[in-house]
Amino acid sequence: MRSQNLMNRRAFLQEAALKTGAVVVAGGALGPLQTCFAGNIALGIGVSLQGKRIFPADNPWNRDISKDPVDPNSETLIAGIGPDKHLHPDFGTFWNNAPSGMSYIVVPGNQAREPVRFEYADESDPGPYPIPPEAPIEGGANAPADSDRHVLVIDRDNWKLYETWQSFKEGNGWKAGSGAVFDLNSNKLRPAGWTSADAAGLPIFPGLVRYDEVVEQKAVYHALRFTCRKTCRGYVSPARHWASRSHDSNLPPMGMRVRLKASYDLSRFPATVQVLLTALKKYGLILADNGGDWFISGAHDPRWNDEELSALKRVKGGDLEVVRMEEIVTG
Repeated sequence: MRSQNLMNRRAFLQEAALKTGAVVVAGGALGPLQTCFAGNIALGIGVSLQGKRIFPADNPWNRDISKDPVDPNSETLIAGIGPDKHLHPDFGTFWNNAPSGMSYIVVPGNQAREPVRFEYADESDPGPYPIPPEAPIEGGANAPADSDRHVLVIDRDNWKLYETWQSFKEGNGWKAGSGAVFDLNSNKLRPAGWTSADAAGLPIFPGLVRYDEVVEQKAVYHALRFTCRKTCRGYVSPARHWASRSHDSNLPPMGMRVRLKASYDLSRFPATVQVLLTALKKYGLILADNGGDWFISGAHDPRWNDEELSALKRVKGGDLEVVRMEEIVTG
């Protein structure tokens, strides 16, 4: 397994260098991806953001919720997902020869814009989008057509985020199910009722577990994205959209925020996982899509230690609590 991961790592470095024009500095196959760049953030696939924070400090994703009161319906909502089900890291190195997690690419401000044709154009931000031909697709270029196939692009110089769902190359451009553009210097939300590249109408990238934060910075300063199988027909801010037909108020709404209980002992976990669990106590998890129960989203990176990440599965849903929600928008 280790030799296979090493081969995957080398391939990743070579691909990133060739496709982005980066220069890989010698330093061993397990060393960090080093590239030549202008400014503090490199260009390329999965590069470090060098500690730069996504969105302003007072953005909901960046808010410390460790002292917020518990929602009065917390136990019921946790039960609706599964108190005995384990947290699951939905990211890592490779799984079945495909990248595990969501990849992203950082591009310059003058990156060529490409037209994007959207299936749900009425709730998508129109193109063109600065998606380079080599932009990584979630699950890889050969991911099943009915999978999410997210594409995440960060415009480094204009500090904007471009995201698409169900993404495919099409002629000289792209086609996608939906797409959204976020100004990373702003707290502006999407219009009420609008989706994004995510079911809840939220940005995806700010909620990912990233290698550069966990391993390099050794701290995560924002909430994380998670999914569950059953949700209700409702959402709570900062979410803007629901993805369910159920009116069962005991099921969680999109945008619901949970946190790890303050009393939970972190000492028995690997240092990497302790970083994640510390963030779960302070910033929590935000429900963003339907999917596996308690699946936590993260960025693909061949440098992850999958065995260490699996320790996250020791945590159960019952070790979490729902942060008090304000008005739930229902349909």
